[in-house]
Amino acid sequence: MSKLKKIPKFKSESAEKKFWQEHDSVDYIDWSKAKRAQFPNLKPSTKTISLRLPENLLNELKVLANKEDVPYQTLIKILLSRYVKVMR
Repeated sequence: MSKLKKIPKFKSESAEKKFWQEHDSVDYIDWSKAKRAQFPNLKPSTKTISLRLPENLLNELKVLANKEDVPYQTLIKILLSRYVKVMR
């Protein structure tokens, strides 16, 4: 393998972005030595949705959530997650 080039210092994130758009990383990084990174404390990204529920169902969810001392939206996420795991 040929000698790797030195990665320059960048004055800004936009300068770095432009550099990598114009240069191939294999000239600067030996990817055969790369290790898989793990980020165990990252929160999963979320997406806001609109969900229409019958009013009585929503009220029942709020009562259950109150008994569990969690916000009702959190309870809905918990219940959906459990259901999806069971259905796999």
